[in-house]
Amino acid sequence: MATAVQKITLSSARDIPFNKLVLSQSNIRRVKAGVSIEDLAASIARRGLIQSLHVRPVLDGKGEETGMFEVPAGGRRYRALEMLVKQKRLNKSAPAPCVVGATDSGILMEEISLAENDERVPAHPLDQYRAFQAMREKGMTEEDIAAAFFVDVNVVKQRLRLASVSPVLLDIYAEDGMELKLLMAFTVSQDHARQEQVWETIRNSWQKEPYHIRRMLTETTVRASDKRAVFVGIDAYEAAGGVVMRDLFESDDGGWLQDVGLLDQLVSEKLTMIADEIATHGWKWVEAAVSIPYGVAHGLREIKGVPLDIAAEEKATRDALQEELDRLTTEYEDADELPDEVDTRLGEIEAAIDALDNRPVRYDPEDIAIAGVFVSIDADGSLAVDRGYVRPEDERPVEAADESVPEDDVDPETGEIRTPAVQRTVITIGGQPVQTEEEDEDDGLKPLPERLVIELTAHRTLALRDAVATNPQVALTMLLHKLVSDTFRHTAPTGCLEAWVKHLYLSGQSEEMKASPSAQSENARHESWGDHVPADDQALWDWLEQLDDGTRLDLLAHCVSFGINALFERPNPHAASGISRHGLDVRLAQADRLARATGMDMAAAGWKPTVGNYLGRVTKTRILEAVREGAGERAAQLIDHMKKGDMAKEAERLLADTGWLPEPLRMASLDGDQPIEREKVDAGEDAALPDFLTEDGEDDDAAGEDEQALMAAE
Repeated sequence: MATAVQKITLSSARDIPFNKLVLSQSNIRRVKAGVSIEDLAASIARRGLIQSLHVRPVLDGKGEETGMFEVPAGGRRYRALEMLVKQKRLNKSAPAPCVVGATDSGILMEEISLAENDERVPAHPLDQYRAFQAMREKGMTEEDIAAAFFVDVNVVKQRLRLASVSPVLLDIYAEDGMELKLLMAFTVSQDHARQEQVWETIRNSWQKEPYHIRRMLTETTVRASDKRAVFVGIDAYEAAGGVVMRDLFESDDGGWLQDVGLLDQLVSEKLTMIADEIATHGWKWVEAAVSIPYGVAHGLREIKGVPLDIAAEEKATRDALQEELDRLTTEYEDADELPDEVDTRLGEIEAAIDALDNRPVRYDPEDIAIAGVFVSIDADGSLAVDRGYVRPEDERPVEAADESVPEDDVDPETGEIRTPAVQRTVITIGGQPVQTEEEDEDDGLKPLPERLVIELTAHRTLALRDAVATNPQVALTMLLHKLVSDTFRHTAPTGCLEAWVKHLYLSGQSEEMKASPSAQSENARHESWGDHVPADDQALWDWLEQLDDGTRLDLLAHCVSFGINALFERPNPHAASGISRHGLDVRLAQADRLARATGMDMAAAGWKPTVGNYLGRVTKTRILEAVREGAGERAAQLIDHMKKGDMAKEAERLLADTGWLPEPLRMASLDGDQPIEREKVDAGEDAALPDFLTEDGEDDDAAGEDEQALMAAE
């Protein structure tokens, strides 16, 4: 005979006036945790009591019910209701929904209290994200949701962003197949297909780090801190329909601009507008570009303007600023650390003084008519305007020297021509001519690209110049070596010192060279000498005679340094122009000897491998070779699975402080002064090229682009 299953009887539920309830001493909660009593009271006031209280009748000494009930489970809800009663927001006799347990059940109240807390399971975070999303879709604003759950609105934005990730990735996260920090990284992009593609790439990789995911999702974008973005402005970019990708979980420096083509278009339009405005002042040409290459002004004559006098009001302002600067400097000169407000104020004062000292310049109208202007964007995104350069072909013939611009057409303050009547300003943007409105109405291991080798050796040439300029004895030896060779060895090749002295201009090189320590040192030294060198020939002779030997040697070293040529060139054995194979070997050998004599080292001179100057322009095999040599085999293994773009960026980080140099920047080892035995370089056969120019590999397109850039530069 079957045994009947005993049925469970649930405790009854009923409403009990709140003033009939008391908190049980058997409630296990002693430590504050979770939502505060204040927030819980606010939640009850907004939504009502969502979960009933569990109570038991209070018995007297005879075991009879007294009409009062104690609360062993639900103590925090009880305290929240008690707070609402004290605030006069709830009647003290208001009925409270309760589940009434039997006094004779045999279950301790402590067990009831512990079970209620221990068996409670919080919602999965994804459930919260989706709940926030559902509330917003049904009309609640982000601010409403934040107010309803007593959190900051940014927390709501973050949760909503997490809920917007690809459903495929959300399901993986729900099944604990992905950490929260990885899901947060995927929120950078709103492209679900791209998110899933990145996940498939890294899911089985050991390198599942948030920064790696963010890098892959933003590899085709431009940072908001990029000088182009700062120049145009994020508001203008978004007003034109551009999308900014933001990271709500990490500092992102303003995010990433997704539409690079639109950004470049806006940059071009703004530069064109600025160039058009400058052209109205009568300049013969305006050349505008995002970056003006280092050395572009070499060979051009720079006209000198006259700074305008400072007005009395401006002078008074400057004096007051200087007085305040001196006072603050004296007051805090012994302080270990400046207060933030004082530090900020000192920066403001210095900036204001610099602005007042940087006086507007007045140019001769006749010079403006034959000179031009370079317009570019500085590293901080500000506009850089460099006025007053005359090209050789624009120099006035002697017979035209008496021609002048009518006085009525000249701005009395700047000297710029208001209405040029004869010529139209030639404007170029990024090297391409821009038509005016009037004209529109009328109409394995791959060889290092040759252009890259030329750029690298240009860096080395500049560093050698700086080293020689600061070593007068080496400069004197080099000059004598050249002069004696020319006098007694009539068949000696030119070598690496073009001395007569013939100034070698490093035009057409990358903008990075302009900011290099060698370039800055050379420019500063040249400007310091230029302030003292007389313009008259006889005065120059007299001035030189009066200099002491040390100063004369310093000046000699500076002048000799401009003739140093350590550039790689493709040998041309069939033509009278160019350099022969023997001549190139001698040039590079002498450059190495000169580097040793001056103690010059390219790493110490500030050159580091970056994506722009090397790593992004060579094959993956060469990138790995560089990391292996500079940072070790283990470091190379860490990146050997990456795509080229990511590999180049990571390699830049790994090699940053290693002092690694590519072969064209290294000194060849040699015994004595024998010429360096370098591999042959020939235009016709790869077998005649040095190793760093001959190995086959991928990225043929990159090499082709570099060759086209070289042809364009030439």
